Amino acid sequence: MKASKVIILGVITLAIALFFTYDLHTYLSLSFLKEQQSSFAELKAERPLLVTGIFFIGYIIVTALSLPGAAILTLAAGALFGLFQGLLIVSFASSLGATCAFLVSRYLFRESVQAKFGQNLKSFNKGMAKDGGLYLFTLRLVPAFPFFLINLLMGLTPIKTWSFYWISQVGMLAGTAVFVNAGTQLAQIDSLKGILSPGLIFSFVLLGVFPIIAKRIIAMVKSKKNLKHIKKPQSFDYNMLVIGAGAGGLVSSYIAAAVKAKVGLIERHKMGGDCLNTGCVPSKALIRAGHAAHDMRNAAKLGLSNVEPDVDFKAVFEGVHKVIKEVEPHDSIERYTDLGVDCITGDARVISPYEVEVNGKILTTKNIVIATGARPFIPDIKGLEQVKYHTSDTIWELTENPGRLIVLGGGPIGSELTQSFTRLGAEVTQVERGPRIMPREDEDAAKWVSDNFISEGVTLLTGHAAEEIIIKDGEKFLLCTYKDTRTDDTRDTLIPFDTLLIAVGRSPNVRGIGLEEIGVEINERGALVVDDYLRTNIPNIYGVGDVIGSYQFTHTAAHQAWFAAVNALFGKFKQFTVDYRVIPWATFTDPEVARVGLSEDEAKAQNVSYEMVKFEIEELDRAIADRKTAGFVKVLTVPGKDKILGVTIVGNHAGDLIAEYVQAMKYNIGLNKVLGTIHIYPTMAEANKYAAGEWKRAHVPHKLMTYVEKFHKWGRGK
Repeated sequence: MKASKVIILGVITLAIALFFTYDLHTYLSLSFLKEQQSSFAELKAERPLLVTGIFFIGYIIVTALSLPGAAILTLAAGALFGLFQGLLIVSFASSLGATCAFLVSRYLFRESVQAKFGQNLKSFNKGMAKDGGLYLFTLRLVPAFPFFLINLLMGLTPIKTWSFYWISQVGMLAGTAVFVNAGTQLAQIDSLKGILSPGLIFSFVLLGVFPIIAKRIIAMVKSKKNLKHIKKPQSFDYNMLVIGAGAGGLVSSYIAAAVKAKVGLIERHKMGGDCLNTGCVPSKALIRAGHAAHDMRNAAKLGLSNVEPDVDFKAVFEGVHKVIKEVEPHDSIERYTDLGVDCITGDARVISPYEVEVNGKILTTKNIVIATGARPFIPDIKGLEQVKYHTSDTIWELTENPGRLIVLGGGPIGSELTQSFTRLGAEVTQVERGPRIMPREDEDAAKWVSDNFISEGVTLLTGHAAEEIIIKDGEKFLLCTYKDTRTDDTRDTLIPFDTLLIAVGRSPNVRGIGLEEIGVEINERGALVVDDYLRTNIPNIYGVGDVIGSYQFTHTAAHQAWFAAVNALFGKFKQFTVDYRVIPWATFTDPEVARVGLSEDEAKAQNVSYEMVKFEIEELDRAIADRKTAGFVKVLTVPGKDKILGVTIVGNHAGDLIAEYVQAMKYNIGLNKVLGTIHIYPTMAEANKYAAGEWKRAHVPHKLMTYVEKFHKWGRGK
């Protein structure tokens, strides 16, 4: 703790100690006030300004130090100054004193509290930033809440000082008026309990709860207003229509059918969405082929002869499409029809909150779920129209070696495809605008992957911005700019290529389906704006998956789908806030990179205190046997505790290994219990246990161990 904080804390502690040591609290009692009322009145008549000033400053000090007696001083204000003057004095003095206590609490404790518990307080801080004024006003209206406690606790929140001051002054006014008015009749008061009768406290509680109820009512009215001018059908064809048959749409419709709702699922192209047809499934099939080619080239480390694979790209991609066909029945029209879902093929257009037009027919529905996914983002590159480029949607059309392939983008999609094509024999250059590939991961994790890429023959160009496509003498070039680290000058470089793959991100599919025309809110990033219940600003239209922009993963789309379906169908009875506390993901490069919770970079950026333990995969027996020793398990924990804040795993099967930590974080299982769980030997899963062991070793109670050592020495008779 800083010296200035120690001094302030010491001064406050001393002041409070002196207050009780010298029994000053006896002067802030009802009996003393009644005994001295006439004397105070005479003094006030002789020196009105002095008495008023001393009273005002004294009230501020008592409130600022959170000393008992503010209620007595409020009564004294009524007795000495009358209702209106007393109310004016106490209103300002109490608000100023409360603000002083608030500022002291903020200066002394907020930084350490947020650093230690910031991750746990994230949702609370978000709520306070959004509705903190309303919560404070509600608490101030109810005298049953200890005001000094409110002052101190609010200092730990993000609420602004000026907001705290004026909301406190307005909120405390009613309760202050009651006490000041009671003070004008001081002789008739026997105890403080008489002032706040149960009936009066109940009235204040109702008054305090009113703003929250009013906010809810306003939100309901606002939502209903968006439907006010819409003619509501007397009956509906469906309880719910889902637009888009990717992961979010499939799960939404599955849940609706499971609870016997009438549900329609509209898809204009192929069931299964991007994940099945152009994303997760084909990319993993391609990665598997790349792994096989890589293993053939490196068979010598297993005692076999290295073999340069004869890669038949047509056969490889036929195999990829065969995998898609084998998985396809899981997401097929036949399967979902059997589950009770009406599967409709065609282009959907929302023409009202209750109507969707498809194939020239208007279908009526009580609720709509938008699950239209996203498409590859195409950057503005001069001359791009001169060449046929590929995206993650179209790359599966290849039937031959792409030759000199430029992969534009260093995120998960670009990185997975970079390594796969390199292993299958393409000459790959990966271009990334940022300082490193995989920018969402910690630098040490990204380095394992980038170093491996380079060792396998990838030309990796980070810090390079794609500017222009140039065709010269029939050859294609990508012009990139980069900063020369030696001279700090911006330079150009021309990269020749045969094939260009653009993988720089994805844009939500929200345009062209009627949403803008009916007033559904879309943000500046082109994504649907939804609340914590996944509702858009039109209350019976929901959004899930990539179309809402956050967490563009298949598993999160499926996760959101449950909440959207249940809230749409049963929201009148109970609504569920979507839970984003534990979201895992993995990038399936070699080595794989998987993460859940905070990364080390994020913890530093958010000023979250943490401890870090790291277990190197090269020490694991199974990894040594498999000749797959790249990577590590890195765990962030709350300082001094085994509570997990986040985990990053780099290594073989990292995407599978992370599951144990996902469950641990979901159900608040600490590293002690991970360590105490039997893991099969020899498996990669033991890496999780050994990481927990590293944490335990770092938290051995050394002082206790010295006594244990002495005990054992005594046991040996020495």
